[in-house]
Amino acid sequence: MELRHLRHFVALAEEEHFGRAAERVFVVQQALSNSIRNLEEEVGVPLVLRTTRRVQLTPAGQEFLIGARETLALAGQTVERARRAARGEVGRLSIGFVSGLAFGGLPEIVRRFRELYPNVSVDLRELTAQEQEAALRGGQVNIGLMLLPVRDPNLDSRALWRQPLVAALPAAHPLARKRRLKISDLKAEPFVFFPRQLRATYFDQVMRWCASAGFTPHVVQEAIEVPTLLSLVAAGVGVFLPIEFFSRLSLPGVAYRPIEDAPTVDIVAVWPRGDGKNPILRAFLTVAEEVLREGSGK
Repeated sequence: MELRHLRHFVALAEEEHFGRAAERVFVVQQALSNSIRNLEEEVGVPLVLRTTRRVQLTPAGQEFLIGARETLALAGQTVERARRAARGEVGRLSIGFVSGLAFGGLPEIVRRFRELYPNVSVDLRELTAQEQEAALRGGQVNIGLMLLPVRDPNLDSRALWRQPLVAALPAAHPLARKRRLKISDLKAEPFVFFPRQLRATYFDQVMRWCASAGFTPHVVQEAIEVPTLLSLVAAGVGVFLPIEFFSRLSLPGVAYRPIEDAPTVDIVAVWPRGDGKNPILRAFLTVAEEVLREGSGK
């Protein structure tokens, strides 16, 4: 029994005429008649009463019509689900992200993605870059959002954000009265920062920048999370150099100021090599780029 047999039967039941039913399903009348006869042979009972005037269903045919319609409807839904999956409209997407992205860009991207793809289940996991690389290799996440560099050669990446560093100062600090700073303005200041082993690339970039201005930052306190570091700034422990989008995290006692010629940090999307054709992943990247482009005014 094939779906075409069911389609032929439903058309005949609704048209009650072999000629009209054949036209409806785009076959010749003899082919439709043979299809119905083959269907009856397979079911083992008569489904249709043939008269000179019209076609009527037997009691068995009436019951078979109910099931035939349900089967065709389910088949149509199954085909549509496959097509939607191919377009990235259904399924699941697990996203790893470094902590700072929760304050800039990621909420807007996820909100837009969920609006456009409501049938995709989104799972967000806050992970360090090293943890994301391991989770991507192990299949626990589909895509990661992290700072460069990506060390694993089996991962592909695409730059999404490019953010400058800014100064986070105690609000009462004299430098907070300035609208813009130079990095040399901070050479006598105590710093709070990440441990190097946690964010080596970020740490080394800041150290090189400061060295070019003739000083090495005096780090008086370390912490592993940005909110903690900013709380230390608010307490007057030291200054911090976060990426610009952390300035969205408004804390009492913290003032953010741009710095001339500040280096930029690239935030990238990362996925296992070979997964780039995943339609859900491609849809997410498209949404991310659109949202970030809108946010930058480009």
